[in-house]
Amino acid sequence: MAKIIAICKSEQKGTSKNPVDAGELKVNCGLVGDAHAGGEDRAREISLLAIESIEKMNRTGFDFHAGDFAENLTTSGIELVSLPVGTNMKVGNDVVLQVTQIGKKCHTGCAVFKQAGKCIMPKEGIFALVVTGGLVRPEDEIIVLL
Repeated sequence: MAKIIAICKSEQKGTSKNPVDAGELKVNCGLVGDAHAGGEDRAREISLLAIESIEKMNRTGFDFHAGDFAENLTTSGIELVSLPVGTNMKVGNDVVLQVTQIGKKCHTGCAVFKQAGKCIMPKEGIFALVVTGGLVRPEDEIIVLL
């Protein structure tokens, strides 16, 4: 079963994010209370990264955790980068996200790059916009909608 492992947010851009107990995802906003919420780039309202990607980095000698790559949603059991742009995902009871971007341009000034000399977010992270808002929590199921 694909699910949410952690919901993460930060008060400042360019920093790692901290896990929270729950998060409100809002249309035309993103994760309420996150530094990126309400930004101009609606296509990147929510960032997602698989825990499997984080664990792969950790097998090379690091100790990264959910939120360290500045992702809003850390997932498990779903190969995010295989989802085509335009794919809708139901998260929990109410939320629907639409994949808008696979990967991103790396900015070498991020904390992960400074520590590890590489970062997985540019190749393994994805971005989505909020189609239907609502509350999400760790352990919420993710269902890819056809």
